Amino acid sequence: MDVYASLVDAVGGTPLVRLNRVTGALTAPVYAKLEYVNPGGSVKDRAAVAMIDAAEEAGLLRPGGTVVEGTSGNTGAGLAMVAAQRGYRCVFAIPDKSSAEKIALLRAYGAEVVVCPSGVPREHPDHVHETAARIAAETPGAWHADQYDNPANPLAHYRSTGPEIWRQTAGRVTHLVAGVGTGGTITGTGEYLKEVSGGRVTVVGADPEASVYSGGDGRPYFVESIGHFVHPETVEDLWPSSYHPPVVDRFETIPDRESLLTARRLAREEGLLAGGSAGTAVAAALRVAAGLGPDDLVVVLLPDSGRNYLSKVHDDDWLRRWGFLDADGALPSVGDARIAAVGPHVRPTDTVERALATAHGAAGPVLVTTVALRPDRPVMAPEVIGAVSAERLRAAIASGTARGDDPVAPHAAPALPVVGRGESAAAALAALEEQAAEAAVVLLDGTVHGLVGRSALRTAVG
Repeated sequence: MDVYASLVDAVGGTPLVRLNRVTGALTAPVYAKLEYVNPGGSVKDRAAVAMIDAAEEAGLLRPGGTVVEGTSGNTGAGLAMVAAQRGYRCVFAIPDKSSAEKIALLRAYGAEVVVCPSGVPREHPDHVHETAARIAAETPGAWHADQYDNPANPLAHYRSTGPEIWRQTAGRVTHLVAGVGTGGTITGTGEYLKEVSGGRVTVVGADPEASVYSGGDGRPYFVESIGHFVHPETVEDLWPSSYHPPVVDRFETIPDRESLLTARRLAREEGLLAGGSAGTAVAAALRVAAGLGPDDLVVVLLPDSGRNYLSKVHDDDWLRRWGFLDADGALPSVGDARIAAVGPHVRPTDTVERALATAHGAAGPVLVTTVALRPDRPVMAPEVIGAVSAERLRAAIASGTARGDDPVAPHAAPALPVVGRGESAAAALAALEEQAAEAAVVLLDGTVHGLVGRSALRTAVG
């Protein structure tokens, strides 16, 4: 067994494990690089050590200083681990959509955590990156890690992850598959493997369908720590300089359901408890391997552990609530109830007069969404921010609290409760009664599938 002078010396050197069951009849071998066995639990440990080392060498981070970063959790954990070992204070800005486990993990390391709204544009002062930059500027002795634009991020993988894979496969690797978040992992690893192989290694990016990296429209998605989301009010879409697009030869785009269920398959068929972004990467790797033969060798990076997602990816109730698990057939489900179609919806900036015209004659509540009505794709659940009815708007106008030319957002009711199509009808009915709501939004794969009322659920329950 290896012995190290400090914990940070144990970062890297992660194992490569062949996938045997999820690959089925594929003839091309697929090996998973288990980055979650790093001391801090993810691939981000490599970049964390490299960024802090570089900051210390440059005199940007001095004894007693404070490490500040905007993170979805994994980079923060890596930085917090190194900071604890070297005596630095930590402050992290983290989006509210991050799992509770990640937030608890950062606090366990002694870090201060500032939870930021995820549904705001890049330029908003409460955005994760703006919040981190502001804290760093206002805190004496602070250093902003800025993983998205820090050259030490991809360099860490050029110097460690890439050489490890080349050595572990004895130079046989032909395809690298990895997700793209900050872009540091795929950039550094891919650059090294392309260089050492004389361009023989193909680099494939695994990306959520909606991510703009692979040409998506930037709408929300449910897999954490991967892809690139763009709020509809963002003025300028800035890509991280840690990501070098020419390194990626092509993308495989993976829908949320396939990502999440593949992550669960890894645990149940391979004994590999990994996160949702690992599910995205493995789903992409299986697609890549389907077109290859026994002389090829695919390496896929598994970024983090499923222990960070026990309340999400690996929780049946969470998956059913958001529409990613089908009914088990044991009890009547929401899908057995009469589900009403969703009619036109309104934007927060639409006027009360326009919203009233839209709501007039509608069979149920009209949803207020952050995106314009588009017939080519359903509305994602995070895009629904409220609901209005003709009765509510007329009452507001009659009382003088609203005028016809006001924006409708301040006069909307909170968003309706959500229930998954595969959820138990009895559980959904209980949730509506507990929240004193007459109707709920029905979700399928995280998108708005329709509306269901209490009476319809009671009928389904029998």
